[in-house]
Amino acid sequence: GSAGHCKRPVSTTRAITGSIIGVGVTRRVSAVRWGVTKSLFWAWVLTIPVSALVAALVYYLLKLFI
Repeated sequence: GSAGHCKRPVSTTRAITGSIIGVGVTRRVSAVRWGVTKSLFWAWVLTIPVSALVAALVYYLLKLFI
């Protein structure tokens, strides 16, 4: 899917999680488990840099043997 008027791609996981948090907040802020939300946030932030690092390490290791 795309996010709003910017037409940026958004993963299904982010859309579903955002929806769940949004519904929880409309009921009451304490209904949202903020510890889980923080974990998801950091997982999203770190996914691309960590993936790039792993890809670079694999590339350089394979480059040594090929």
